[in-house]
This record gives sequence, C-alpha cells and structure tokens, in this order.
Amino acid sequence: MPTVPSYVSGTSDKPLLGDTIGDDFDRTVAAHGDRDALVDRATGRRWTYRRLADEVNAVALGLVDLGVEKGDRVGIWAPNCAEWTFTQYATAKIGAILVNINPAYRVHELTYVLNQAGIRTLVAASSFKTSDYAAMIAEVRPECPALRDVLLIGGEDWTGLVATGRGGSAAHLAELQDALSADDPINIQYTSGTTGFPKGATLSHHNILNNGYFVGELCNYTEADRICIPVPFYHCFGMVMGNLAATSHGACMVIPAPAFEPKATLEAVAGERCTSLYGVPTMFIAELADPSFESHDLSSLRTGIMAGSPCPVEVMKQVIERMGMTEVTICYGMTETSPVSTQTRADDSVDRRVSTVGRVHPHLEVKVVDPETGQTVPRGEPGELCTRGYSVMLGYWEQPDKTAEAIDAARWMHTGDLAVMDDEGYLNITGRIKDMVIRGGENVYPREIEEFLYTHPDVLDAQVIGVPDQRYGEELMVWVRMREGAAPLTAESLREYCTGKLAHYKIPRYVHIVDEFPMTVTGKIRKVEMREKSVALLGLQDVAAAEHA
Repeated sequence: MPTVPSYVSGTSDKPLLGDTIGDDFDRTVAAHGDRDALVDRATGRRWTYRRLADEVNAVALGLVDLGVEKGDRVGIWAPNCAEWTFTQYATAKIGAILVNINPAYRVHELTYVLNQAGIRTLVAASSFKTSDYAAMIAEVRPECPALRDVLLIGGEDWTGLVATGRGGSAAHLAELQDALSADDPINIQYTSGTTGFPKGATLSHHNILNNGYFVGELCNYTEADRICIPVPFYHCFGMVMGNLAATSHGACMVIPAPAFEPKATLEAVAGERCTSLYGVPTMFIAELADPSFESHDLSSLRTGIMAGSPCPVEVMKQVIERMGMTEVTICYGMTETSPVSTQTRADDSVDRRVSTVGRVHPHLEVKVVDPETGQTVPRGEPGELCTRGYSVMLGYWEQPDKTAEAIDAARWMHTGDLAVMDDEGYLNITGRIKDMVIRGGENVYPREIEEFLYTHPDVLDAQVIGVPDQRYGEELMVWVRMREGAAPLTAESLREYCTGKLAHYKIPRYVHIVDEFPMTVTGKIRKVEMREKSVALLGLQDVAAAEHA
C-alpha cells in the first residue's frame, strides 16, 4: 500500500475576503456602530465602533495633510495603546505602509529600520519604562535622511495632526480608499533575526485581513466577543490575530496595559468580562502563578489563543481547568505567513489541543519535507514544515536575495521548523532545524526533553540547549525556573528523575537555575543568547573555539 505524503490543504465553506482593511473596517462600523470597539484600560478610555471610526479617519486625514501618500512608510514605535490602533487603521485607509518597530529597540536597531524601510513619518511614544524614545529619535535623526516628520503620541504635533484631520474632507478620504487594491503592501514587520539585522516581512491587506478573519472564525467570534490582548501590537499576534480578528467580526479589543503585566491582564479579563484571552506560554504561566489569581472572576472566558512558542502540555491543561478557557486554541505560524498557518479547533479533544498545533488553516496548504532533498516525507516522519497560500508575504522589503532563500519557486514558504504530520493531518512542532542538538551522532530535539521536564512537580519552566563538548561535540544543558519554595534542581537530582524515563543521551548534563529566560518582546526564547551565556558560565570558551576552528 503506498505511503500517504505529509501534505494537506485547508478547505472552507467561507470564501476569502477580497476587501482592503479600510473597507472591511467601514463595513463593521456600519453594522455595529454602537457596540464597544476598543478599551484602553491604562488610560480609562473607551470607544464604540462609530467613535473609533471618527478617530481613525481623523488620523488618516491628518497624515494626508502632512503629505503622506500611498506607498509611503509610516513607522510606529510605541507600546500597546489606543493610538497604535488608530494609526494601524488610518494608514490602511490611505494606503501608507505601516512599519512596526519593536519597543525594545535601541538606537542602533532604530537607525537600521528607519533607513532600511525608508520611513518618512514616525509615530512614537515619548517614553516608556526606561526608554526615552524622544531622546533616541533626536539622536538618530541626522542619520536618517528619509525621516521628515516625528509625531510623539500626546504631544503637540500629534494633537495638531488629529485636530487638522477632524476638519478634513471625508469625500477625499473615500477617494483615496477607493484607489487601493487588496494586494497592495500595507505592513512591514521586522522578524527578530538571531544573527545579523532583522528582515522586513512585507504584508498586504489580503495577507493580514484574511488571516485575522479566519483566526477569528476558528475561535467562533461574533460581535458579542471581547478579546483581551496583552500581546504586543507591534507583532502579528497583537495587530492581526488580535485587532483584525476583532474588527472583522465586530468584537471588542481590550488593551489591559501598555506591556504585559499578569495582574493587569487578570483585572482586565474580570473587569471587562472578556470572552477571549491571548498570550504566549510564559504569559499564561505568569498569570496562573500570580498571587492574586484566585481573587479574579474569570468566568466570562470561553476561548483564547496560546501561540508564539511551543505550548507546554501541563500549562495548557491548567488554562482549560483553572481559567475556564474550554475552547482555547493553539496557533502556529510566523510573521512571514501573516502569521497563522495551523490552528486547533474548538471541538478538538483536549488531547489534540495539548499535543499538537492543530490542522491547516482554511485556504492554505502545508507539507513536511526532507530538508536536504525537498521531497515530501510520509506521514509520521519528521521534516521541515512549509506553507503556501494567500498568507505568504510579498517578500522581505528590498531584499530579493533573502526572499528567494525563504520562498521557493513554487511559492512555498520554508519555515525552518521541524514538524511531524499524523494520519489525520494534525501537526506537531518538534523544534527548530537550527535548535537540534547533535550529541555523539544522536539527533536530540530539545522540545521533547522540555515537555518531559514539565512533568517534574518543582519545575515551572525549562529550556534545553546544546553546549560545546570535547567528547560528544555537543552536550545538553537545561535552564530551569523553579516553583516558589521548591528546592533547586541539581544535575544529580535531575538525572535521578530522568533515569528510566528518558534515553541516557537525552538527559541534560548541566543544570542552571534562573528567575527568567532571555527572550524577545513576543515571548520567543533567545536560545542563541542562552548558549553564549552558558559557554561563559561553564568555562567552555576553549572547547567552543576548537569546535569552530
């Protein structure tokens, strides 16, 4: 009997949307004008859809008055706030390309993005936490010739822009909107590269509007839903899976705080009666561990999304049992694919939802291939996950060579992730091709060991990496976050726990106890940084140097 290839395409009885983001937004405003659209908890402000449209249109016309035209790049550098959302929809209405800038960037990275994208206008917070954005912008401005206007949120330039826009012509805005195509580029998101400078994934209205819409469809969203969005807007998780999923269904967007705070998130869910909550696993871990957890009424929660990095089985079970998120879904994707390619369904068994990243999204294709040959592997065999369809980015901004490395001639996006597809088409992500550890000739996938370590009663979180080793080439090391009050794990006690349950070569040799892991703003663990620190910590500099000789 012939083997079944690891390929599947997503069917749907709902067609793709052919609209621009602005047209879809206007349709929602017409249908749900009096419903809650946006709540900014930190400032106590809230908007109905009709009032939100007034703000969006004012910002759009203000940008037009400033000289911003279709195709011009408008940067946004700010934590989550209402003005971020206004700018997102305003730029979409006039065809300007919104460039998301990571709030954690320093001057070096800021200069690179401003110049690489050719940003003409920058909307920014004046400061946040320890970052003085205004001072950093002033410092880099002489090096950024394309940058003409800087609008600091809450400052005179911003309020002036909005005031000017309020007196602008609605008919003119409608004309500009009518001249746009759903296939126009509308957003550039810089992927957090682990080496070198980040690349600007360029996305169209069609890419991100449809992805947000179908994420919402699989969460069964209606205009009655209220989505708590503690994940960053500067990333697809916030602005696409959050904002666009909401506005394409008439649901309400709730911003619990400018940046993630576990208690503020729990308060927002309870106070706004949110039906859906988003987060990366580390966020859910922090919420579940928050001392105030039991005092919050989370009974309104029905669904939500856990994504961004592999979701530990034990955490998923607690989210369902203790937070009441019985329909919570897992999403898998990447910035370059708008972002979601696979998602679990609300009616999937708990086992499916805790052990897979679901099935292919509607209107998309996925396959698992041999990274060496490019051939599709049989079901059940590991390989590189590839995806194709409406969600694949237009390319990396002004980097055709990098685009060609990621998207092949048949328009398949190569993710760099290792996956296994089962007989029903469900996918399991087993790690990054680059994260794989080769110990004495054995291929070791950190994800498998991490999942096992979550079963240890004292382990809150665990991340496994490979460090250089004279004898085996690489040896395993685990960084562990302990539960409060637990005795620190040692290499000996860990070996004792793992013996007989894991193959000997999968048992980490080194243990390092930490309070937190180095990570990107989106919650992805920076394993490259962990390796660098571990080499120094263990005094393996000579071994590391010999390895690369």
